[in-house]
Amino acid sequence: MQSNGYVAPSLTPNRNGFFDTMNTSHQQYRNDQIEGVSIEELTERFGSPLFVFSERALRAKYHEAYTAFSTRYPDVQFAWSYKTNYLKAICKVFHEEGSIAEVVSDFEYEKARKLGIPGHQIIVNGPYKSETFLRLAVSENAKIQVDNHQEIGTIEKIAEEIGRPVNVAIRVNMVTGCEPAWTKFGFNFESGDAMLAVSRVCSSEHLNLVGLHSHIGTFILDPNQYRVSMQNLCALVWGAYTQYGVEVEYINAGGGFASANTLHYQYLPGKDVVPSFNQYAEAICDTLLLNLPKEMPTPKLYLETGRALVDEAGYLITSVLHGRHSGDGRQSLVVDAGINLLYTAAWYKFDIQTTQPFEGPVGPTTLYGPLCMNIDVIRQEVYLPTMSPGQTLLIHPVGAYNITQSMQFITYRPAVVMIGLDGTVDIIRRAENLEHVEALEELPERMQDKPVKNDRRRNGTNRLTSELADAARR
Repeated sequence: MQSNGYVAPSLTPNRNGFFDTMNTSHQQYRNDQIEGVSIEELTERFGSPLFVFSERALRAKYHEAYTAFSTRYPDVQFAWSYKTNYLKAICKVFHEEGSIAEVVSDFEYEKARKLGIPGHQIIVNGPYKSETFLRLAVSENAKIQVDNHQEIGTIEKIAEEIGRPVNVAIRVNMVTGCEPAWTKFGFNFESGDAMLAVSRVCSSEHLNLVGLHSHIGTFILDPNQYRVSMQNLCALVWGAYTQYGVEVEYINAGGGFASANTLHYQYLPGKDVVPSFNQYAEAICDTLLLNLPKEMPTPKLYLETGRALVDEAGYLITSVLHGRHSGDGRQSLVVDAGINLLYTAAWYKFDIQTTQPFEGPVGPTTLYGPLCMNIDVIRQEVYLPTMSPGQTLLIHPVGAYNITQSMQFITYRPAVVMIGLDGTVDIIRRAENLEHVEALEELPERMQDKPVKNDRRRNGTNRLTSELADAARR
């Protein structure tokens, strides 16, 4: 209600932060290079859009993370999470650094084996594992993380058939403060189902309990949630040890570490709020060393590292196709990379920078992809200068999940390149074409010789046009 000229106050949310609104006239320019290679050169050679990975950044992140854990715990093993990015070159980098493989399907298992990773160096996760897949994993001594009671029964049947016990680990879900809790996976701790699974495996003549596993969620910003998960796993270790005399050989702390990306609801940039590897390592390692039974050997610690190692090593170069300004001065840009390539646009406010120097004002800009659908939005609001067709933008970080979840929707998927330690640029996945997309398609033989009835369609269209014209004249 208003009277006597009073106008009720209103608040307009600042979606991009203090500096975006203050710096309305400044140079919007970060760099025209990635790892010393010109962005202009990259697009001339490989086209646009273009995914670019830095080998140097991949290896540096691995070393940073591994040092944080290995200096705090006596026996640490990283397992590269294939679902995060399963391009062969990316996986090979992490395997060269010392990672084994962590997979969630027979498809990913096959990729790891083809890269030369033996079965006993593959952790097998996931809520569904077919009996055929389990038989293969058992025969190659893979590290199977059991997800449900039906799976326990299937593995018991396989073990009985082959005449030897099978080593398994148990996946546990729990309340740690991560919302929503990941109750889809594994056996619940609070209900007692996890301890029931421990008892069942320890009591089985066909199974050996060798590990306990928990992956509490994704993009975890509070390291203390790992303290809770490790305390709970330690309680199960104690249960197996005191009730059955079983000494668990390993603890798998899962993954979920955040990258420097910015979630949509965050006010501050991700790089300013994401915990360090040291903070994650302190929460996990200190809790284990404090709570594990001193009477038994210290279990090996596995970590299923993914996003935090690869996300910031990945860039996407995209070109402006066209733009327009609305009446309120807002700019809309359509670029040649859509959400079919950037699945994680649903989660993140990517860092988006021009690759050319601009002097002058910047303003609120909505960045759209080229797809014929209204939800194809890369950033709802980012401050950019007025841009022209052909100019490029750099989107970062995009190394995690976008490659594995991208699709040939409306457009082909582009090339992916890696810049090596010596500056060499290698294609690690070629750009798609029609031949790639249709390689598995089959046109039934009965349809192959039938002509397309273009004439009838054209005549029908002409007839309809005539009828519409006649109706307009009437």
